Amino acid sequence: MSSQFVEEIKAELEKVIQFFNQELSKLHISRANPSLVEDLIILFAGQEILLKQLASITCPGARQILIQPWSNDYLPAIEQALQKSSLGLTSSVDKQIIRVTIPAPSEERRQSIIRLIEEETEKIRETIRHWRQVSWKKIQDAFQAGEISEDEKFKAKDELQELIDEYNQKIQDIRKKEESEIKEE
Repeated sequence: MSSQFVEEIKAELEKVIQFFNQELSKLHISRANPSLVEDLIILFAGQEILLKQLASITCPGARQILIQPWSNDYLPAIEQALQKSSLGLTSSVDKQIIRVTIPAPSEERRQSIIRLIEEETEKIRETIRHWRQVSWKKIQDAFQAGEISEDEKFKAKDELQELIDEYNQKIQDIRKKEESEIKEE
């Protein structure tokens, strides 16, 4: 019975890790990756639309993103959104394709990205703490309701803590890997 609580939270923690990886991939602006621009909001015909809904996005090289709009009508709006974005990317229109060039990051930019990684890491740790509290409350409620014994309660608490420690270590490993990649770029 006690491992049921741990299994329930494990699925949520996996989602947290996936989200963390997605957020970190958006910070790597020295390497071409569609995730850098796909969620950029484009103002077209009075509506806000995500770039990924208006164009195909590919990366033919480590420092280039190609954006091919579904319609040529989208070209000016996409280019304007890229110029206004805080990404610091250089774009140029080549017929029906927008070429986005990603400059090599300066040392200052690398340090800025590392700070952002640390901020994201702390947010993820807070989320993990939240899920730990939720699970611990379920365990305590089950004990109060007489569904589990006191021994099962403490066994579940220990299993929960082992799981939390495991996921905190995964987060640390991901953070360290990302930071070392940033420093090497």
